[in-house]
Amino acid sequence: MDFLPIFTNIQNQPCLVVGGGEVAARKVSLLLKAGANVSVVSPQLGRELAEMAEAGKITHIARDFEDGDIETPVLVIAATDDKEVNERVSQLAKERRIQVNVVDNPALCSFIMPSIVDRSPVQIAISTGGASPVLARMIRTKLEGCIPAAYGRLGALVAKFREKVKAKFKDVDQRRAFWESVLDSTVADRVYSGHEDEAEAALQKAIDEADANPSYQGEVYLVGAGPGDPDLLTFRALRLMQSCDVMVYDRLVSPAIRELVRRDAELIYVGKARDKHTMQQENINELLVRLAKEGKRVLRLKGGDPFIFGRGGEEIELLAQEGVPFQVVPGITAAAGCASYAGIPLTHRDYSQACVFVTGHLKDGTVDLNWKALAQPNQTVVFYMGLHGAPTLCKEMIAHGMPPSTPVALVQKGTTPEQKTIIATLDNLVETVEKHQLQPPTLIIVGEVVSMKEKLDWFNPDAPQGAAVKAGKW
Repeated sequence: MDFLPIFTNIQNQPCLVVGGGEVAARKVSLLLKAGANVSVVSPQLGRELAEMAEAGKITHIARDFEDGDIETPVLVIAATDDKEVNERVSQLAKERRIQVNVVDNPALCSFIMPSIVDRSPVQIAISTGGASPVLARMIRTKLEGCIPAAYGRLGALVAKFREKVKAKFKDVDQRRAFWESVLDSTVADRVYSGHEDEAEAALQKAIDEADANPSYQGEVYLVGAGPGDPDLLTFRALRLMQSCDVMVYDRLVSPAIRELVRRDAELIYVGKARDKHTMQQENINELLVRLAKEGKRVLRLKGGDPFIFGRGGEEIELLAQEGVPFQVVPGITAAAGCASYAGIPLTHRDYSQACVFVTGHLKDGTVDLNWKALAQPNQTVVFYMGLHGAPTLCKEMIAHGMPPSTPVALVQKGTTPEQKTIIATLDNLVETVEKHQLQPPTLIIVGEVVSMKEKLDWFNPDAPQGAAVKAGKW
């Protein structure tokens, strides 16, 4: 994050705008809506600011900016077309630790003016950190169309009853659970339909009838996070990610996906790498049971799909045994996601009529697989966790009849901006892995379908990151 998003209270606080044109007028309007006492320094004012000054809404200082103007304001905006003046305003404000914004010049700003969706008291601020105000406005336009004006009335109703709810429920988790149930009930529907008196009565009734010390039944959400790209999450996964009390997550859950989890949820990392387990699987299973029995909504977030080499079956087996409610949300497994982003169809009428997913790392640490069944013609084989066993993979596949020239794709960090795809063959796979120093997570795809990559490659083919690495070339 280049900027910390905050909302600041400037009610009845002195604020200064340097400049008298249309841009300055837009900034002044926002400051006035927030209740600020606004002074404008400019030899002349445009029509809009002149009308504000005449109506007594702002104080007009009719001259050029002077250093002393910056002594009293708590916030300053420079909106002139004079580069030197804007730079001086920024420098003076920063020296005095006064928040300053210079229009269209993020480098001179200590804060950014966002695009705003105003449903007071509900407010949404959108910013690109100054990179593209047009993009921020486009996003705001999309949000404006899907957020009803009634959200503001609902927010006002909640504010009216907030102290009553705090008095009823002493525990913050209990208050949160109460508000979640109310905002997803007929109370909200009554507000949306314009029946605010009925909504108020229903909310008061809900408070009166609520147990001051309620007990909640916990539940576990076993959710597949997909291969890494947040856009590949399902709607249901995202909904549960936003409603959990605690998240138990793996190493393969990307930071971009973790950012979408509810902000105040407790985060517990239980990631595993080869020979490096933060927590043993048995302990993870027991942790999920314990948290749920404490009444918490537990998000068990796993990379890919939880039922494809994700040990999801082991985890919910204990939940079922202990009588803990759970639900399973599938995710896009690594084979499907990585192959798609690498431009490799797992099946193709001309090359492959079957596809097999195989783990390259068994529970006992070996790579003892049914090689005869895997080394079949017209078949695609996808190895999960196969880097360590690559020498065995090549040796056995060739020994059981697979041609040494069979193409192989190695997809590292698939579907993310750091994706790398390297093409090899069975007879040079080990050397290729060593040459490019590949690290997990890397998927290995074996089969003639890999030859389709050059024709079907579509994901960031020319970008510095995420570019395809072809024939051993970076």
